[in-house]
Amino acid sequence: MSGTLLLVILSILWGVVHSLLASHAAKGISARMFGQSATGRFYRFGYNVFSLISFLPLLVLLVTLPDQPLYRIPAPWLYLTLFVQALSAVALLVGVLQTGVWEFIGLSQLGQAENSEKTQLTTGGLYRYVRHPLYTAGLVFLWLTPEMTVNRLALWAVMSLYLVIGAYFEERKLLREFGQQYADYKTRTPMLIPRLY
Repeated sequence: MSGTLLLVILSILWGVVHSLLASHAAKGISARMFGQSATGRFYRFGYNVFSLISFLPLLVLLVTLPDQPLYRIPAPWLYLTLFVQALSAVALLVGVLQTGVWEFIGLSQLGQAENSEKTQLTTGGLYRYVRHPLYTAGLVFLWLTPEMTVNRLALWAVMSLYLVIGAYFEERKLLREFGQQYADYKTRTPMLIPRLY
């Protein structure tokens, strides 16, 4: 089996497990096993820790497997690419700050006795232009990589597909959680690509 194929298979497996663990069904199983309070307090943080640790082997494979270069963006276009990549990194940071860093990581939930309070729907700032600014910024950052290789292309393609599919599943959860409020937001705000008018 080629290294690239192994990378694709493992990244698809990571995406499937990551998505399953983010589902209401997985949270329901956790609530039955550990109690609603413990799940509400620890699930998000545990999910993030697991996601990060389980993604690290993919990054190790990306840099250690045999690879072939596809292209390198030359100067002066390289500088433009790096500038837009930097803007997308800033957008990622701003999006996380808007969502709430401690809530995003799962640390704010650790101090709560119950996690029954409904979170508030964020529709301002970057969320005014797209419903998933973190995904948009992440995709821009990935695809403006100045040096593309076969393995990077394979991993970026799987991760991009995962982000797009994940956005659809996330929207189903948001519709269940916020109902008409999210439906209205969805009709007036694009999913990933901001309107140019």
